[in-house]
Amino acid sequence: HHTHSEAWWWQHHTHSEAWWWQHHTHSEAWWWQHHTHSEAWWWQHHAKGLVFFSRNWGLSQGRGNYDHHVGKVNIFGVETGKKEFSLDTRGKFILSNAYSPDGKYLASGAIDGIINIFDIATGKLLHTLEGHAMPIRSLTFSPDSQLLVTASDDGYIKIYDVQHASLAATLSGHGSWVLNVAFSPDDAHFVSSSSDKSVKVWDVATRTCVHTFLDHQDQVWGVQYNRNGSKIVSVGDDQEIHIYDCPI
Repeated sequence: HHTHSEAWWWQHHTHSEAWWWQHHTHSEAWWWQHHTHSEAWWWQHHAKGLVFFSRNWGLSQGRGNYDHHVGKVNIFGVETGKKEFSLDTRGKFILSNAYSPDGKYLASGAIDGIINIFDIATGKLLHTLEGHAMPIRSLTFSPDSQLLVTASDDGYIKIYDVQHASLAATLSGHGSWVLNVAFSPDDAHFVSSSSDKSVKVWDVATRTCVHTFLDHQDQVWGVQYNRNGSKIVSVGDDQEIHIYDCPI
């Protein structure tokens, strides 16, 4: 599979901006204060993924070390750029992480297919999920924080009941690695992308694929809904960004 880069921008109501740039070898993040027209902090590390936590304006970074088999999830304060604490993933090399919208949980996905769910307030490991056989490329909580959807190199998508740490469904349909998953704002659907060049829309209630987009010419690394759920955007190694009207 090819190397890839990702970039995104986030803005808070206090007129601050955060930029994140990720390449296959390292990640960089900036926090920019508009009211002072200055860079508040800059951070660089050999990390696989970053995710914002909106409740306390925190930033989490999943990272690992192949040589020493040591993996951590580090929590950074966005305003300060300083590491506040780390979550122990018990030696797992972390490829993905996600915050629950209610601010209670952080889920991490490891290269060996293991998923850990942590309590943010205490840092305690609550659940370990072992449903996948290969690396976890992406995780997403439902907007009500009740479900966790996972994407893996084994070609499967799994839906977990977060409260009971139980497997609710296993979905198939992609012909290769599932690289990204994202929930719709209305809790009713989620979207997935794959190295099979497809983007699929799934119905949460029926656990079925309701639409497939086949416009990319190479693997699709990223997919996301817009804020009101009317559009879906995807990005692939074909160097194209596609914006779709949500089919349902």
